[in-house]
Formats: sequence, structure tokens, C-alpha cells
Amino acid sequence: QVQFVESGGDLVQPGGSLRLSCAVSGNIFNTYAMGWYRQAPGKQRESVAAISSGGRATYVYSVKGRFTTSKDNAKTMMYLRMDSLKPEDTAVYYCNRYPPVASSWGQGTQVTVSS
Repeated sequence: QVQFVESGGDLVQPGGSLRLSCAVSGNIFNTYAMGWYRQAPGKQRESVAAISSGGRATYVYSVKGRFTTSKDNAKTMMYLRMDSLKPEDTAVYYCNRYPPVASSWGQGTQVTVSS
């Protein structure tokens, strides 16, 4: 079973930037689309970005223009560059296939945007 390990979360001030990383245990990038998700306290997990097997990325409206996802097929790594961060971006961030596989969620990485 493919496993996902997220890293790179931190406490950052509003307007700041972070880059999240996702290590994927198997080379599935050429077969499946991949996604980034987040869950804020008291809210349901939501999709924020997806990248197709061919490398085409899409974003939820609230992060469009601020977040950029990419992947490195050779390293089986995914990345989420987050710029112009806002307090409402505070959440635990996860990576998974897109659509996600329920049994494959990792621990996530905490992003806190606060002054």
C-alpha cells in the first residue's frame, strides 16, 4: 500500500511563505493524479490542489494564485509552495491520490498562520 509522509509545516506570519513536501513510497505519479488537502479545526478536510499524471495543476478558488503544486517523478516527491499566507490557511495539510484513498492518509503537517 502506498504511503504518504508530509513535512514542512511551521508557524508563519501572515503574508509569509512555506513549502510543503510529500514523500510517496511508490512511483504512482505516472498512473494517478495526486492532491493536497487540508483540515482546519472544526472543519471537514478539503481539497486545495491537484496535479494530473501529466503535470497539469488545478486549485481551489481560495488558494489560486497563491499556492503552486509540483512533483518530481524521479524522487517520488510532491511539493506545495504557499505564498501570501493568510490566517484562514491555518490547517493540517495532507497529500494523497486524487481522489483520495481513505486508507492512505498520513499524519499531515501543521501550518499555522498567525502574527
